[in-house]
Amino acid sequence: MPKKITLANGLRIIIVPMKNTQAVTVLALVGAGSKYETKEINGLAHFLEHMLFKGTKKRSKLEVVETLDRIGGVYNAFTEKEYAGYFAKVASAHFDLALDWVSDIFLNSKIPQREIEAERGVIIEEINMYLDTPMMYLPDIWEKLLYNDQPAGRLILGTKENLRSLVRKQFLDYQAKHYTAKNTIVCVAGNIDLESAAAKVKKCFKNINQALPLEKAKVIEKQTRPQSLIHFKKTDQTHFCLGVRGYDLFHPQRYAQLVLATILGGNMSARLWLAIREKRGLAYYVHTASETHSDSGYLATSVGVDNRKIKEVIALILKEYKSLKNKKVNKAELQKAKDYLKGTLSLSLESSDAQTLFYGMQELMSGKILTPKEKCARIDQVTTNDIIEVAKDIFRPEKLNLALIGPLKDKFKLTI
Repeated sequence: MPKKITLANGLRIIIVPMKNTQAVTVLALVGAGSKYETKEINGLAHFLEHMLFKGTKKRSKLEVVETLDRIGGVYNAFTEKEYAGYFAKVASAHFDLALDWVSDIFLNSKIPQREIEAERGVIIEEINMYLDTPMMYLPDIWEKLLYNDQPAGRLILGTKENLRSLVRKQFLDYQAKHYTAKNTIVCVAGNIDLESAAAKVKKCFKNINQALPLEKAKVIEKQTRPQSLIHFKKTDQTHFCLGVRGYDLFHPQRYAQLVLATILGGNMSARLWLAIREKRGLAYYVHTASETHSDSGYLATSVGVDNRKIKEVIALILKEYKSLKNKKVNKAELQKAKDYLKGTLSLSLESSDAQTLFYGMQELMSGKILTPKEKCARIDQVTTNDIIEVAKDIFRPEKLNLALIGPLKDKFKLTI
């Protein structure tokens, strides 16, 4: 069981002891992603993540990366719409070093101007990589369609124009406003002593900024009819995302939406996988996902198809969406989806880094932690009635969206 400790300054510490591992992971999570940006600084949250690896008050840029390389550690960082994270995974004997390293880059990075100048080109190439890879860029086109010109609809990486104009003061201002005690969670999982680890985390993060964090703008959802967005690109294959607006992280039917997505396209025996790939050979990948954010959510099916087969595949997806509105799933299919979700959850939590994300992300996003057993119980509570009710609610024309990357110019008429 994880142990949560909230310090007087608001910093939350989560310790997850694991006996059957020789590793330990230290993860610092902060509630500050691209949704916390204005249009003028879009891309800064991700840029800042890069800059925290460019030298601290006690480590040079080279020492930042060499410190853990010397012991075979795994380390990285990530930025999403609502959060950023910095982690180190090492053999448990090196826990002190990993904790010192994570706290050092999180609290003491210098963000030198010369490194900002050099890193601009790196991130611009990262953007180019995404633009050249339709499967990677498709989720961004999808969210641009849903949320348009608001933080939720903008690229996490930002724009090339913004990246070229950001200055050091903007980085420092953003960090000061968001990288604060009340907005940060430090999660440690692995072969460690609970009390000792908690005391060490408290000591390493004692100088964290104690300012009150700023709130992000709430997502505004406006849609009255089906809509589509085409990103023209000369490709041999068209990649598209077809789905609907759905439920957020706090909606009582979010687990039903998750089970519904699994029935549709969660695995290799799901309805859409069988209909599109196995029976007709129309695609290599077919996947339906349920995404739940703090104030928005959706269900969407992603697929890559021959440019000439788009309409056929769209029709097959819409047929399955409609079917779930009109006919209850049988108990065997429902149970298979539930068992799949519970099984993948269990398998996903084998490693210490997975444990830090599982518990840390729950605390950050909802302020409430469920154990794997409690999560499985929520999944088990989903009924056939829940599935059909959710399908009738979300599979409606005014919630339908299609985002597409390929050599097309004409928009599609969507109906369900």
